[in-house]
Order: sequence, then structure tokens, then C-alpha cells
Amino acid sequence: MTSSGPPPVALSIAGSDSGGGAGLQADLKTWEAFGVFGATVVTSVTAQNTRGVRGIAPTRAGDVRAQLRAVFEDLPIAAVKTGLLPSAAVVREVALALRGRGGLPLVVDPVLVATSGDVLAGGGVASALLERLLPLSILVTPNLDEAEALTGRRVRTLGEMRDAASALVERGASAVLVKGGHLEGAAVDVLLDAAGFEDFTAERLDVGPVHGTGCTLSAAIAAGLARGASLRDAVAAAKRYVHDALRASFAVGGGARVLRHARPRP
Repeated sequence: MTSSGPPPVALSIAGSDSGGGAGLQADLKTWEAFGVFGATVVTSVTAQNTRGVRGIAPTRAGDVRAQLRAVFEDLPIAAVKTGLLPSAAVVREVALALRGRGGLPLVVDPVLVATSGDVLAGGGVASALLERLLPLSILVTPNLDEAEALTGRRVRTLGEMRDAASALVERGASAVLVKGGHLEGAAVDVLLDAAGFEDFTAERLDVGPVHGTGCTLSAAIAAGLARGASLRDAVAAAKRYVHDALRASFAVGGGARVLRHARPRP
């Protein structure tokens, strides 16, 4: 029997979700489904479940630095995604670790507020993301609220999503995917990259609140990039994966539903 070789390795720099539906846990489940080995840098430990966030303990910037050094000195990282970065100091450490690693795809999921409405990131994080991580990224994936926080403008329509994407590219992002899951009608995400705009539309599924969709989408995109896919192909495959996981979502607790992770469609 011959071995097909090791899988590509992706790194998640994000927070731990004790409820298992989002954060590092969602990233690792997604990467396992895509055949990608996942490494992690823990930026915070949250006490949360499907009903909401009960508490958050940010990781010290020095401890984040130590984790980053340990991972990069040993593992052949093929793609990186960031999730919850709880302080500007942590953002700085991540940027310092990634600067100079040209060609390493970085997907920035600018997690600032949980789906439940709980604030996760401290003051100054949005500015630090704009100044330090956006210029290093291959893609930024804000939802409507995050796009508003990053741009300082209203983002509630398809046209405003395009305007926000343009504004973030002007601030240094290579590409932006503004997620329109909270829009009325079909679920439309707007991508702006070097080739221009492309809308990714999916049927809206009436399943109620679901936890972890944003983390899973950005992780699935990072998985595609780690496996050598183009950005647009990675986004398209990630959208299909999340749609299927939403369709199969289930209630594990008394609050929001969680995604059912499985092998993605070819």
C-alpha cells in the first residue's frame, strides 16, 4: 500500500468556543471535511454555548507570539485564517508573524461581535485590522455589521455592500467578500477582487438562527487555498459547503442551531 502523502496544513488564529459550534472548533471540523490538517493559535478562551457568550478570557499577546513561533518553526503552513483577535496587541503580534511570508494566503474573518450580539473584541481592534492585517490578506470576509464597523458607513443593501468592498480594497485589502446573510431575499455575498465584482447567490434556507456560519465559510475558503484552488473557486466551493451544512443543521442545545460538517461536494 502506498501513501498519498501528508495533507496540506492550514493555521487558524482564533478563539476557542466551548459550545463547539464556532471559532477554532468550527475551523478544525471544516478542514477535516476538506482533507486539510489544522493547526491552531488560541487567541482567547470563551465561555459560550448555543444561547450566547457567558465570558471571554483573552490570551496575552506574548502567549500568542509563542504559539505563532512554535507553529511556524515546524509546520509547512499552506494557508492562514484569522478569527477572533481580542486586542490590538494581539493583532500586532499576528501581523509581525505573517509579515515577510510572501505568497502565504491569509483570510481575515474580522470577528468583532458574536451572532448573539455579544461584543468579543476590545477597543482599537477594527483600526488595527485595517492598518496591519488587511494589507497582508488575500481576502477579508466581513458580514454586514463588520463591514459597517470597518468602513464607518451604512451597509444594508446590495449597492452598499459593493461600496463597502470598494472602500476596504482602497484601504489595502487584495480582495473582499461582504457576506449578505442578513439581507432580505436570496443570500447574496459580494466578492471584489482584481477581476472586479462577482455575486455569489444561494437559496435562503428557513432554518432559523445558526451558529458558526462565518467561521466555517472563511475556514472553507482557506482550505481551498491551501489545496491550491484559485480564490474564486475557493469561494464558490466554500459557499456550497456552508449551504449544505446549513441545510443539514441541527439543534444540539437550547439556542441557535449548529452546522453539520461532512465531506464537501466535488
